[in-house]
Amino acid sequence: MQSEINDAGTDRGNSLHVAVIMDGNGRWAKARGLPRTAGHHAGVGALRLATEAAAKQGIKTLTVYAFSVDNWQRPEPEVTAIMGLLRHYLSHELSRLVETGIRLSVIGRRDRLDPKIRAAIQNAEHVTRDGRTLHLRVAIDYSARDAILAAINASNGQHISRGCLSKMIAADCATPDVDLLIRTSGEQRLSDFLLWECAYAELYFTETLWPDFDADDLANALDAYYRRNRRFGSLSPSGKAA
Repeated sequence: MQSEINDAGTDRGNSLHVAVIMDGNGRWAKARGLPRTAGHHAGVGALRLATEAAAKQGIKTLTVYAFSVDNWQRPEPEVTAIMGLLRHYLSHELSRLVETGIRLSVIGRRDRLDPKIRAAIQNAEHVTRDGRTLHLRVAIDYSARDAILAAINASNGQHISRGCLSKMIAADCATPDVDLLIRTSGEQRLSDFLLWECAYAELYFTETLWPDFDADDLANALDAYYRRNRRFGSLSPSGKAA
């Protein structure tokens, strides 16, 4: 049975889509004299904490950047370690995700992944499909530019609306645009992540390295988000001059 997760922040974030560029694993490891793979291990723990905190804050969709198309250019041992961590996460986190009512989806290409990883993804998506507390979307072998191009090519040259293209890019009709994008480690760029969905997202950058990112850091980002005035191109939220 899925458990209900409630917290004081639930009412504020009940439809919020938060995206996170989980950056800084390598620098975290280097600062401690450890191999980069140790930073990725620590990053998985941070993802677990962030997922739990997001659910308690009432966030409904959390999309995290785990592995980009460009990350294939990293040294082969590091890529192999990351893929091993992915398999471990998909197999060992399932019971916790089901228990807490978290639905898991993976976005990005799958044809270049190991068949065992593809099978693990399909199984995880199936087992957690009824989760309603939080929708956790993990971007693997992902490129926003590639996603946009794929959607355009799939239209066969026909005229399509913004709404239709949004659904095609997201590969999930129920996924809303991003409200808040968080990037850790002090870098301030999107790095080909959810470019279409972040058209009106609020951007939040923190010096905290991803393995050190915790519930308090997420709460600080949300507090900053709720203090901002989102106008979506108008003069004020109501469309009137402020």
